[in-house]
Amino acid sequence: MRLSDLRGRAVVVWGTGREGRAAVKAVAAQEPASLIVVEDSESFLSTSWEGPLAQAAPLVSGPEAFDRLAAADVVIRSPGVPQTHPWVIELRAKGVPITGGTALWMAQHADRTVGVTGSKGKSTTSSLISHLLTAMGRPNAYGGNIGVPLLDLPESELYVLELSSYQCSDLTDSPRVAVVTSLFPEHLDAHGGEQEYYRDKLNLLAHGPETIVLNGTDERLAAQVGDRPALRVGRPDSVHVAPGPVDEPYLYVRTVPLFPRSVFPLVGRHNEGNLCLALAVLAALGVDLEARREELEEAVGTFAGLPHRLAEIADPSGLTFVDDTLATSPYSTVHAIDAYVGRPLTVIVGGTDRGLDYAPLRDCLAAHPATVIGIPDSGARIVEALHGLAGVRTAVVDDLAAAVRAARELTPAGGVVLLSPGAPSYGRYRNFEHRSEAFAAAIRDTAP
Repeated sequence: MRLSDLRGRAVVVWGTGREGRAAVKAVAAQEPASLIVVEDSESFLSTSWEGPLAQAAPLVSGPEAFDRLAAADVVIRSPGVPQTHPWVIELRAKGVPITGGTALWMAQHADRTVGVTGSKGKSTTSSLISHLLTAMGRPNAYGGNIGVPLLDLPESELYVLELSSYQCSDLTDSPRVAVVTSLFPEHLDAHGGEQEYYRDKLNLLAHGPETIVLNGTDERLAAQVGDRPALRVGRPDSVHVAPGPVDEPYLYVRTVPLFPRSVFPLVGRHNEGNLCLALAVLAALGVDLEARREELEEAVGTFAGLPHRLAEIADPSGLTFVDDTLATSPYSTVHAIDAYVGRPLTVIVGGTDRGLDYAPLRDCLAAHPATVIGIPDSGARIVEALHGLAGVRTAVVDDLAAAVRAARELTPAGGVVLLSPGAPSYGRYRNFEHRSEAFAAAIRDTAP
C-alpha cells in the first residue's frame, strides 16, 4: 500500500507521538475522504494535540476510539502500539487493513534504501553506514527508529534507516539492502513470544531485497535465516577482523588487509562486528574497499559513537564511568562487559522488570567476574540470579545515586563503573535519556 492509495478513503492514525504526527501530515496531503487520530489511553507521556494537526485530523479518545478504528478503511498504527494489543487483534479479525508509516514510506522508496535491524547494534551500524557513505561521496538521508520519522524524511538519492521490530513487522516491501546485526529474545511482551519477535524482526528480509547482509557469527540469527542467500560478515570469505601484518588486529576484506582495528574508536567486539557489516554494505553499494582503503581508514577514525552506548564519562577520581543505558536486555549487558574485560569492573543493573531470564548474564560473569550493584525494580532479582558465582561481589541499593556512591567505594583505582542495566528505564524514569541524566548527575554530585 502506498500513500497515494489513501486518497478518498477513511483513514485513522493510531497514536499521537512523532510517528503519528508525521503520518497525519503525510496522509492529509493525499486528500483522504476523512482523517482522524485516536489514542486508546491517557498517560503522563500523552502529547498535546492542537493547531494545524488537530485541524487536519481531530483527536478521538475514550470509548469512541475503537469504534472509529473499526469503521476505518485503513488504520495506520504507530510503532508504539504493539501487535499484541487487543484492539489490533480484533481489528485484524474484522478484516480492517492495518499498516504503518514505515510500510507506507518503504513502498515508494525501497529501491533507494539500506535498512538495518537487529536486537543490538542497529543504531551504531546504521549511523556508521551513513557516515561512511557520506565520506565516500554518497550523500544520503538518515532516519528511522533513532532519527527522523520516515514520512518526514527529505527526498534523497539514498536512504539509511534504523528499523525496530515494531517497524519491520508491517513491511510489505524490503529495502534494496537489508542488514541484520544480531538476534536474541527482546520485546517478547509486545510481539507475543520469542518466535513471533524473530518473525517480525526478519520480516525486513521477506519481500525481495536485492542484497542481504548478516552477522555471520551469530548462531541464533543463522538458524532463523536458514540457507537464504546472504553476505555473511565476520567470516574469512567476507569482511572480518584478524591478526594483521604487524601482528595487531586488522580489518580484512577476504585476504586483503584494509587498516588496523585500532583506528576505530568504539570499544568491544560487537562494535568490530558493526564495522564489518557497515563495510560490507558499502561494498554491496559499489564502493571499492581495497582501492579506497585510505579514505575509509580516515572516515572510520572520525566516527563518533552514539550517546548512551558505551559512552565514557571523564571523572577526576581516575575511574572510568560508562553510560550504556540503552542496554535493556541481559544480552546487551553481556556485550558491554565483554568490552571491558581485563579491567576492574563494577556493573550497575536493574530497571523495569519484564521477567527476563538473566542466565546469559550469569554465564558471562562466571567467566569474567565483576562487582554487580542492583537498583530497582529488577536489580534485586538480577543479583539473586548471580548468587554463588565465584569472584562476583554484589550489592542491592535503593536508587541510581546510591549505586554510584557504592561503586566509588567498591571499584579499585583505574577501574570501570558501567551502567548497563539489562532492563528498560520506564516506570522510574521518563525514558532512557532521563536515566542517563540521572547517572551523569550522580557522578557529578559524588565526584571527589
